[in-house]
Amino acid sequence: MVVSVTPSSPPQMVSISKNTNKNDDISYNSNHSLLVSSLSDCKDMSQLKQIHALTLRTTSPHHYNTLFLYSRILHFASSADLDYAYRVFEQIENPNTFMWNTLIRACSQNVDTKEQAIKVFHRMVEHASVLPDKHTFPFVLKACAYLFALMEGKQAHGQLIKHGFGSDVYISNSLIHFYATCGCLDLTEKVFDNMLERSMVSWNVMIDAFVQSGEFDSALKLFVQMQNLFEPDGYTLQSIINACADLGALSLGMWVNAYIMRKSNPGLVSSVLINNSLVEMYCKCGSLELAQQVFERMPKRDITSWNSIILGFAMHGKAEAALEYFDRLVKEGSILPNSITFVGVLSACNHRGLVKKGGEFFDLMIRSYKIPPVLQHYGCLVDLFARAGHINEALDLVSNMPMKPDVVIWRSLLDACCKKNASVELSEEVAKQIFESEGGVCSGVYVLLSRVYASASRWNDVGLVRKLMTDKGITKEPGCSSIEIDGIAHEFFAGDTSHPQTNEIYGVLDEVDERLKSIGYSPDYSQAPMVDELNNGKQHSLRLHSERLAIALGILNLKPGIPIRVFKNLRVCNDCHEVTKLISRIFNVEIIVRDRARFHRFKDGSCSCMDYW
Repeated sequence: MVVSVTPSSPPQMVSISKNTNKNDDISYNSNHSLLVSSLSDCKDMSQLKQIHALTLRTTSPHHYNTLFLYSRILHFASSADLDYAYRVFEQIENPNTFMWNTLIRACSQNVDTKEQAIKVFHRMVEHASVLPDKHTFPFVLKACAYLFALMEGKQAHGQLIKHGFGSDVYISNSLIHFYATCGCLDLTEKVFDNMLERSMVSWNVMIDAFVQSGEFDSALKLFVQMQNLFEPDGYTLQSIINACADLGALSLGMWVNAYIMRKSNPGLVSSVLINNSLVEMYCKCGSLELAQQVFERMPKRDITSWNSIILGFAMHGKAEAALEYFDRLVKEGSILPNSITFVGVLSACNHRGLVKKGGEFFDLMIRSYKIPPVLQHYGCLVDLFARAGHINEALDLVSNMPMKPDVVIWRSLLDACCKKNASVELSEEVAKQIFESEGGVCSGVYVLLSRVYASASRWNDVGLVRKLMTDKGITKEPGCSSIEIDGIAHEFFAGDTSHPQTNEIYGVLDEVDERLKSIGYSPDYSQAPMVDELNNGKQHSLRLHSERLAIALGILNLKPGIPIRVFKNLRVCNDCHEVTKLISRIFNVEIIVRDRARFHRFKDGSCSCMDYW
């Protein structure tokens, strides 16, 4: 036979003239070689279909070379036309492992056919004449991870152990990623711990698994261990930067930044992803100055870069700076603001009570940038109106929203009702909406409602709320604060006595109390536990709030001129906010507190939030 592919296009035509001696093996091998050559030059599905048709007409399905031809045809089709690849596959009497893997891989890489990848794998396992190999399982586990198909992934895990691939590094890395994606951190650790050999990817995937699961301390410990074996790469550094951001580990974050600069690796230094992570990390760790430095030195920025710095300023209550960076983004013109940009701008307005500005930006987003508002935008605007005391306008906005308000919006309204002394009836109605949205399991709602009743001196209702919490087994989330000193994080709960320096810490608190009395400080009991009926009991509980213990430790151990940085899981109460302002003046120290909602920077007796939070 003579095989030729005409150079004309499209489509290129494949022609074959039959040899008279069809069964001659030499001739057959020659035909096979020419078909393989044609497949190598194949450019599109039109050509492939012609070659496939000629393969069917001119080759024997039982010849040892035919399977190789079909493997090549299937491989090309799987990346261009998956339906056609399926039809080719079904025509093959005894597909080999490579063919099964080709189809599984193609399905696993397509969003709409990942479930098919698992089904094809099940067929393969049931097929008596073929066995999966080490290339089979990573594709299957990838599909299982995407679909959160835990049971199917566990079955694949059992199969790979059965076939002797339990010690394969590449497969084990896929297992770590699969279990981590499905939220099974215990199984993720088990696979990692049992690995006889680990690659750089093994460490990176495990570290990232800890970060994604919120186990930041474990991620950092593993990072330290990894450095004895491998030099961190961009993937490692990005995961660690994210861990530092959520943990508030500024010193380690600065070390990572210095490490990147010291290595002088152009790929790392100029990486948009890594620089974006650094900007976000510094913002979350309370160092806006360093965030700005990273942002300004970036050789290239994307919209995430701008969003990170705008959101950072917003979180710190620096509304003017956030809006200035938004103006810079617009003036440069090369990148358009997106939905997240306006979340940042609206948040900035919210943290400073810029009601008019917030409304203008909301309209600008819709009219000029054609960005349809989503729940986050409405949430920012509702909170902006409510916290500024415009509760009726906030309720009107909620009523006219094109989507159902979520529990976050209702909680913003209830919090505003509590702070602005709205009617008890309105507060009760908002609380009812929250209970219906989340099933009445959030302790914060009960606490807010009890404060509403307490403000109205309805003490019987306060007791009923507390009893309801007890009956439902709902407990108030404990306040927890952390402070980093010399690279070590110290955690405190309210009334904590477990720290080695407990006696010294309480000694500082006693000194704080004495100095506060000398300047006429009067405690704000509005957010003290309602069960403390006597003022001295309430005052005792207030002075033991977790952030005060952390601040006392900072006063004890940090050098003069070093800011005290505290990270708290709850919002700062009114009394702690006032006391921290006074401490910053009395002890001449800058105190930066990140609570659940935002940053507070206390200095010289005032706060960056200007008492609006």
